[in-house]
Amino acid sequence: MPLVVAVDGPAGSGKSSVSKEVARQLGYGFLDTGAAYRALAWHAEASGIDTDDAASVVSSLPSFAYRIGTDPAGYAVHVGEVDVTTAIREPHISAIVSRVAKVPEVRTHLIELFRGIMADERHPGIVVEGRDITTVVAPDAPVRILLTASEEVRIARRSAELVDVPAEYTGEQLRRRDEADAKVVDFMTAADGVTTVDSTELDFDQTVEAVIGVIRAAQPEAVR
Repeated sequence: MPLVVAVDGPAGSGKSSVSKEVARQLGYGFLDTGAAYRALAWHAEASGIDTDDAASVVSSLPSFAYRIGTDPAGYAVHVGEVDVTTAIREPHISAIVSRVAKVPEVRTHLIELFRGIMADERHPGIVVEGRDITTVVAPDAPVRILLTASEEVRIARRSAELVDVPAEYTGEQLRRRDEADAKVVDFMTAADGVTTVDSTELDFDQTVEAVIGVIRAAQPEAVR
């Protein structure tokens, strides 16, 4: 079993980009769990399923042929034979992903999927990031981190990623996503044994170094 580094955090905290760079620097695999929920939302929409109807969303799970790579230098997300790597990042998918993520059967199904990917990782470690990684997906991970930042900073970072989307819209979507997801999982408060890294005053490189510092402190033999 590879060393699992579990990273939680709210939208716009930088957990995906930071986790990916940490994995690259350490020679670890990287798993973006949020991509699975986004891909399922895409799959449901493409299949004409009402994402507000939990039973219909659950009915789509058997046909959800999901694949994702774990190479931090570049990976693709597929649903069946369709490459949805770019499509799942569209604003309209962001707006509906919480509808599928809140369904208990969906979370149970995808959590087992994530654990299988983690167990099959061939690198010495894997950085797994998402909403409930430290508490539900990998509660026994040797390294568990809550990566956070102020709401203002998170909105600014997300707006910088979505250059063609007004900042006001981005901020509203981020708040709605956090509010919806907070009804399902607590990703704003560090659970017992979870180390908080607040990146509000840190730039990207400093945040990466802070996360590697937590890993080094917890597992010194695992970090070169």
